[in-house]
Amino acid sequence: MDFPAITHHGATQGVTGSCHQLDLDGAQSLLVDCGLFQGDESSPAANLAVDFPIEGIKALLITHIHIDHVGRIPSLLAAGFNGPIICSQPSARLLPLVLEDAFKLSVTRDQNTVDRYLKRVEQAIIAVPYDQWHELINTPDLICNVRLQRAGHVLGSAYIECDIHYLKTATNKRIVFSGDLGATLTPLLQPPKSPERADILVLESTYGDRLHEDRTHRQQRLEQAIDQALADHGTILIPAFSAGRTQELLYEIEDILHRKALLSAEPCQGEQEPRQGLPIDWPQLPIILDSPLASRFTQAYRELSDFWNDEARQRLSEGRKPLRFRQLITIDSHVQHQKAVNYLASTGRPAIVIAGNGMCSGGRIVNYLKAMLGDPRHQVLFVGYQARGTPGAVIQASEGAEGFVMIDLDAEMYEIKAKVATLGGYSAHADQKGLVDFVTGMQQWPAQIVLVHGEWRAKRALAAALFIHYDQMEHKVDVRISGMPTDS
Repeated sequence: MDFPAITHHGATQGVTGSCHQLDLDGAQSLLVDCGLFQGDESSPAANLAVDFPIEGIKALLITHIHIDHVGRIPSLLAAGFNGPIICSQPSARLLPLVLEDAFKLSVTRDQNTVDRYLKRVEQAIIAVPYDQWHELINTPDLICNVRLQRAGHVLGSAYIECDIHYLKTATNKRIVFSGDLGATLTPLLQPPKSPERADILVLESTYGDRLHEDRTHRQQRLEQAIDQALADHGTILIPAFSAGRTQELLYEIEDILHRKALLSAEPCQGEQEPRQGLPIDWPQLPIILDSPLASRFTQAYRELSDFWNDEARQRLSEGRKPLRFRQLITIDSHVQHQKAVNYLASTGRPAIVIAGNGMCSGGRIVNYLKAMLGDPRHQVLFVGYQARGTPGAVIQASEGAEGFVMIDLDAEMYEIKAKVATLGGYSAHADQKGLVDFVTGMQQWPAQIVLVHGEWRAKRALAAALFIHYDQMEHKVDVRISGMPTDS
């Protein structure tokens, strides 16, 4: 085997389960992410198994804290891994929250066991500042340094540069793992910048076959969707994952409410009543965050405001509270949750509910769906990717469908009568242009690109787009689609 070499333990047949092993030589390797599979890609065996040898893995490098990138860490530790967990400073604050939740779901809820596990995790975490090289290995034969750069996907997200020096042969290799790259104009986050160079780039391709809608007006489209849905005096249900999307939504909803409040203070300005003529009391409209985990993440986001972008920090300096505004109601206990579900399902009180999880495959959003999908007053508003096989994908596909559509939730069938809408421009992933720009923005383009973390169609389309740009510059590139029989 020639070194360095890359082996993929996930994110090859689809978009989840990200886990990649970088073999530096015959005895030492690094692991980049260790995530759960979701949707059609998931199974109890796949999600709990670490079916690869862990001997020689010197460190686990984390690109970001989403569950499809870190959810198998409990299994990795149970298999005997005891090396450091390298991540960015914000991820070091957020990662224990994710891993505690994953541990409780997959192992046990016994608090003493959970506490021992979290202590072990926290002792293993090494927080590395952005833009600084960190030495991992220094032997007479090999030196390996890593650097984390902002990826713009979620707070703390990073792409990882691995700089490998083989001293006996006086050769150097730069391997870059993109993780999940963010789209432009993402609230709270600074955008990603391309690395200087890469010899090999392991590149995500989730949206490699499409272009996103214009993001400059996405908040305006969100406001319009809220106006239209609340005109029926129903509840807007927004499925959202606890970290990232929830905080983005709160940030933009706060700005909408801020402007609505300014307009309501100025008579004759703005549309004060929705189309059906039923007034909405905007200053009293409840924004319900129904997820204990999302609430903890939101609190952590507030504490990490030093890592926000300039616009978000400017709002703070003006005395605004983008993630803790007056109308925000957080629900923690299950009793409070059930009361909220029953109240909103039985009354005509307009409200916006943000609840997990983002693909409707579990979490508190499911109880809202069971109670409200059968009522046309309500609306399910999707703002994120729905993986194949998830309830969210089924509900999303019912948008505009003729006749009735049924959905299986917890082994019971429910008719979908509620309105269903999908709001574009909210993807946390770069689109095809963003992915290509990440590559072509380098001073030295990679000679080899390995496409992971995408459906077949997305990978093939992205590969074709990359070939076009390389041909135009008369550069050569070896593009490999992970998971194909020819992939090495």
